[in-house]
Amino acid sequence: PFGATPSKRQLAWHRLEQTAFVHFTINTFTDREWGYGDEDPAIFDPKQFDADQIVAAAKAANLRGLIVTAKHHDGFCLWPSKFTKHSIASSPYKNGKGDIVGELAAACRRQGLKFGIYLSPWDRNHPDYGRPEYITFFRNQLRELLTQYGPIYEVFFDGANGGDGYYGGAREVRKIDAVPYYDWPSIIAFVHALQPMACTFDPVGADLRWVGNEEGEAGDPCWATMDDKGFTEEKGNAGVRGGAIWWPAEADVSTRYGWFWHAYEDGQSRSPANLMKIYFETVGRSAGLLLNLAPDTRGLVTDEDVANLTAFGTAMRAMYATDLSKGAIASASSVRAGHDASHVLDGNPESFWVSADRTPVPTLTLDLKQPRLFDVVRLAEHLPLGLRVDRFAIDAQGPTGWTEIASKQGIGSQRLIRLDAPITARRVRLRITAAAAAPAITEFGVYLAPVLLDPPHIVRDREGVVTLTSDSPGLAIAYTTDGSMPTIASPRYTAPFAMRDAGIVQAISIHAAKGAVSSVGRRNFDIRKSDWKILRASAPLAELLIDEKNRTDWVAPLTGADGKPCSVTIDLGRSVELRGFVLKPGWHAPQGAGDPAAWRVRIGDDPALADAPQEQGEFSNIAANQAPQRLAFARPHRGRYIEIAFTRTAKGETRLAIAELGVLTQ
Repeated sequence: PFGATPSKRQLAWHRLEQTAFVHFTINTFTDREWGYGDEDPAIFDPKQFDADQIVAAAKAANLRGLIVTAKHHDGFCLWPSKFTKHSIASSPYKNGKGDIVGELAAACRRQGLKFGIYLSPWDRNHPDYGRPEYITFFRNQLRELLTQYGPIYEVFFDGANGGDGYYGGAREVRKIDAVPYYDWPSIIAFVHALQPMACTFDPVGADLRWVGNEEGEAGDPCWATMDDKGFTEEKGNAGVRGGAIWWPAEADVSTRYGWFWHAYEDGQSRSPANLMKIYFETVGRSAGLLLNLAPDTRGLVTDEDVANLTAFGTAMRAMYATDLSKGAIASASSVRAGHDASHVLDGNPESFWVSADRTPVPTLTLDLKQPRLFDVVRLAEHLPLGLRVDRFAIDAQGPTGWTEIASKQGIGSQRLIRLDAPITARRVRLRITAAAAAPAITEFGVYLAPVLLDPPHIVRDREGVVTLTSDSPGLAIAYTTDGSMPTIASPRYTAPFAMRDAGIVQAISIHAAKGAVSSVGRRNFDIRKSDWKILRASAPLAELLIDEKNRTDWVAPLTGADGKPCSVTIDLGRSVELRGFVLKPGWHAPQGAGDPAAWRVRIGDDPALADAPQEQGEFSNIAANQAPQRLAFARPHRGRYIEIAFTRTAKGETRLAIAELGVLTQ
């Protein structure tokens, strides 16, 4: 072997490639991403909960395992834990006799998926959080989950730890130093003692690392090795070539903007084309894909999400159904005894081609026996021998000779190269241009990806003018504005059109020649911003917050010159009933500027806004997820002026960056 190599459980995890996350708990019923810990279990009652429907949705997307949020930060448990009353046993679901964790575990067994557990270390409900007594409680709950539900393939520990919360009624801020507080090495050893094949996620010393974002994008390359000098998001995304630790990346990403279901996100589920893009940018870069499904208050994955997941899975199966290298003749410039070139075609991950030592530029050629149309090349290294390939190129032979069609760093567990357009060739060559040791390649295949269209982009400017665009030239766009679903018979988009006030636009892309139609894109618009003005702000250039351009950031000190929290007051031009506001996090914050973490709002028809704030709250998970934050008020408030103040940042930064603000009147 060369360098670090995977453990038995890590190797089994690599071979799963893509799995499902299921975010479902009391937050589903409160319309929040992070619960505070004071939620009443009585509101948790998914009357149509169907574990088999959820697992079937994951299986339709070709996901091979499923991890459920057994307990999120709010502390509510989806199993009847003996150590707390803040659980499903205190809810009306099945008269307190239900067990969501158990039902999903059983459904996974029935349908052939691996089963995993998410257990939040942070518990905003428990009175002892932050004290030694809580660790005993945490380990007791972990033992329940690891001993009552059969084999567990992964235990996911979230990185969010400490902050304000209910904490048994204390309603205070509690901060911890995570590594010594939890004693992560002992927790990881505890998991492995009870479930030897369970990979642990996230803490230093765990089996899997975070990819560094929640966008579904691994680095290119994304090495499975890391050093022991501490985790950063940048290192998590790319890994460390030659690092001494095998710590592969897992990319957690949701099918929606949020992790939990929100009615306002219906119609905005990731399209099959976008899911395929994520697949290529995670699994195709040697990371694991953990794709989130968000059941609704019924306890079901929505029809829209199921349709997109199914179309994605169908497209993936169609791509791999025709292995264009099947029956090909493989030859190599150099071969080590017992590891000839044909091993890359036998479908056996335990067999592989190895070149002779010190071969300057080893090559492996596939003769497809006839010209084949393809746009995907698939490679894999034999991981038990380590990451041996530094750089490689793919060549195709045409009438005038060999032409390089791709060049990349790193192969790892799987490397997918998607060409810009299909090409036709009879011979395809892998050329190892740099390697730390003789390459050990277990797979080399070529495929043709099916046509998947992204739905159109739908944007509206400050004047209320809507523009529809497509990423691909030459596509037709059909749309509706009356709430009906667009079809190929719907009006064709030819020019921007006005939508001055609240409304809904839905659109599809159409490739007539290929008979392809995208999934539906949808945007709900509120009142336009043409009459809005910045009345006052604690820093200049606040007009960037209302320019309807998500890539222009307002950067401001967290504390103003007057000693008050950073704030902005907007004149909406007329008095309206406000039900909430929307904040788009900063697009490209400068060094030292972060995301806002907490807010308070004043609304009224007097521009002085001298009364006490009517609403306040937090921005959940904003540092990791750059999706728009939609904040609903406890009740509507009427006014022409709205002041939004930001009282702290997510990571303690002294400046904050925000891209855009909007209001909710619907």
